[in-house]
Amino acid sequence: MDESTSAQPRSGIHTAPRTDVSRNQGKFRIHFNFPGQTLPDHDDHGYGPLATVVESFMDPGTLIRMHQHRNEEIISWVPEGVMRHDDRQGNQLVTDSDHLMVMGAGSGFWHSEETLADDPPLRMLQIFVRPQSLDLEPTIQHEPIPAPVAGEWRHLFGPQETDAPLYVRNDVEFYDCRLAAGATTTLPSRSDHHTYLYVFDGAVEVGDEPVGYTESALVTGDNDVTVTATEDAIIVAFVINPDAPVTRQGTIGR
Repeated sequence: MDESTSAQPRSGIHTAPRTDVSRNQGKFRIHFNFPGQTLPDHDDHGYGPLATVVESFMDPGTLIRMHQHRNEEIISWVPEGVMRHDDRQGNQLVTDSDHLMVMGAGSGFWHSEETLADDPPLRMLQIFVRPQSLDLEPTIQHEPIPAPVAGEWRHLFGPQETDAPLYVRNDVEFYDCRLAAGATTTLPSRSDHHTYLYVFDGAVEVGDEPVGYTESALVTGDNDVTVTATEDAIIVAFVINPDAPVTRQGTIGR
């Protein structure tokens, strides 16, 4: 077993600490979280269609120049601050706490990212989903999302047939939740699916397992699992079909 991974197979809840995989480019820094590494002896850093969850930091006045992605769905979730997007299709979009962006790179999508000098420091998640097949038509979605309600899960993306405001081209759904200290909720779940939870801020208990700031848990059991905040927390959850067909040729996620 990897020393960075612990598991509780009897409860179907597997937890993992923050990884040590990061890249520092000065004003732009990223930290990788690999859902597949939450399981011992798992031979894939991703887990089904969820390739990786990247914690991204951009200082004010940062430009990430135009670059290409291929064969991955890239979701930008910004709980506060702004991320400014430009692309070769002529889109100039601002993603913030009121909007979510899904970039379906498909056969190829060129874009840049920027924060202005008077923007606040940015900490966000960029989520990389493996599409179901190669070289799909490139797409961009940028939509308003409902205001968060304390203690309730927001359903923000899923496959096209779900009622989420945005979609990805594989069988994975995304939720977020803000929990006050002491509050409890039930982890989103579906039959024959597994749920990966990441703590963006604060700390929680998943069942009886503590999961702290920037740590994660993978729930593979069938029972409803409670999540209780041990301090004010912002958490995200992915409901994943582990057997969904995937491609592994994305520019970043693979």
